[in-house]
Order: sequence, then C-alpha cells, then structure tokens
Amino acid sequence: MTEEHRTLVLLVEDNAVNAELAKTLLERDGFDVLHAATAEAALRAAKDSRPDLILMDLQLPDADGLSVVSRLRADPALAQPAIIALTAYAMTGDEARALGAGCDGYIAKPFDTRSFTARIRDILAARRS
Repeated sequence: MTEEHRTLVLLVEDNAVNAELAKTLLERDGFDVLHAATAEAALRAAKDSRPDLILMDLQLPDADGLSVVSRLRADPALAQPAIIALTAYAMTGDEARALGAGCDGYIAKPFDTRSFTARIRDILAARRS
C-alpha cells in the first residue's frame, strides 16, 4: 500500500496574519505547508524542499516577487513547481504581468476564505491539463 502524495506548498508571505490564515486554510484542505517571509528564504526553501506549488507574495521586504519567480523559472532545478502570485495591489495589468513572468495563476488579497483552496486546486488542475 502506497501513501498518497500530499501537495507540498511553499507559502511566501511576509505578513504574519496573511501567512497564518493561508496556512490554516491550506492545511485544513490537505496541503502540507512550508512558510518563507523573504525572497532569500523562499529561494533556499525551494531548493531544499522541492515544493509542488509556490504561493508567491508579489511585495516582499527584500525583493519584488516577480523577480523571484523569474529566478525560480531560470533555474532548471527549481523551474517545475506551479507558482501562483498573491498580491494586495491588484491593479489593471497585474495579472497579465504575473502570468507573463511565469506564474500559473493569480489571486488577489484579501482572498475569499471560502474559495481560496478551490481556486488553487483549479489552477493546479488547469496546469496539469
């Protein structure tokens, strides 16, 4: 009997309240969650843990989240996980910019707690098909 693979999520979020809320929702829905609060911590965690999914805040204290996405996508060892952009600054063109930078999806904050994980699962399913 094999153990079912649980999706490992690297949550890159510098706001402690947002991080705790997202982590709680994800874990409640069966995801395993690692947390990083800075770009450098996120890059180290991605190398060390090889997550299936990265939820990337676009406004980090030490870097622009899209530059981190570009660094991940440029590294063949780190280019595989799905990446979903998270941002509180949802302006016209931001979603297209995130997708153009290599993100597989985009979720604006504050996110709807009732549909957050369903939205993530939809993006993951679309990426697989």
